Amino acid sequence: MNETIENAPPTDAAPLQGAADTALADPGIGAALLGDGNLLGRLLAFLDAGGPVVLILLACSVVASTIVLMKLWQFRAARLGDRRRAPQAIAMLRRGRAEEALALLAGSRNPVAQVVARAIQGRRRRDLPEAVVREEVLRSGNEAIEGLRAHLGALEVIGSVAPLLGLFGTVLGMIEAFRRLAEAGSQVDPAILSGGIWEALLTTAVGLAVAIPVVVLCNWFERRVERVAHEMDNMVTQVFTPDLSAVPEQVHDSASLRLAAAD
Repeated sequence: MNETIENAPPTDAAPLQGAADTALADPGIGAALLGDGNLLGRLLAFLDAGGPVVLILLACSVVASTIVLMKLWQFRAARLGDRRRAPQAIAMLRRGRAEEALALLAGSRNPVAQVVARAIQGRRRRDLPEAVVREEVLRSGNEAIEGLRAHLGALEVIGSVAPLLGLFGTVLGMIEAFRRLAEAGSQVDPAILSGGIWEALLTTAVGLAVAIPVVVLCNWFERRVERVAHEMDNMVTQVFTPDLSAVPEQVHDSASLRLAAAD
């Protein structure tokens, strides 16, 4: 009975950190515990080599990924790609079909279409001066643009700070490498210096890997918001101004009379 108990497998599972340490100490055991790729052991060794700076950069990457996904969902929900309704509504309005223009814009989630609909409704109210309507339309348009720009500042900060954090980690790593080299004294091992430099440059690589896609995506988001703001300003201005390309009928009549008189 005692022999059975002694030979029984232990019931307490080894902690994850202990398994990783064992895997790093013995590659054969690591392959058995963590698989042939030893991914967990590599990850823990990567974090240990990079230090707290890598952890901060990984946290920044998580925050940036969350913001990017949220902005993609917001832009898709706002139907920013729908750029036809507002020009069609303006064309209907200039032909005197304001009701049809409002019906076309009704229910649209595109911010340009919503602001144009508000401008058409305000223009039809004879009790309000045009300056008041323009001011209210401008306010609603700025509010819509500000909503599209939300959280883009955080992406700009991450894109700017991530390379600096990587450089900061590299400086700390170089300091540590030379400290070890100084402690070695006359028995200098080149592996100490090369290993320290490798660990130091690791944080710079992580910082650049985080910053480059964040900067690219942030600029793309900013460009889309600027395009929406330009379209909104253009469409709203057309609500309150006449189409100068259209020649009035009386001009045609006057030209016809002058030609007839010349003949």
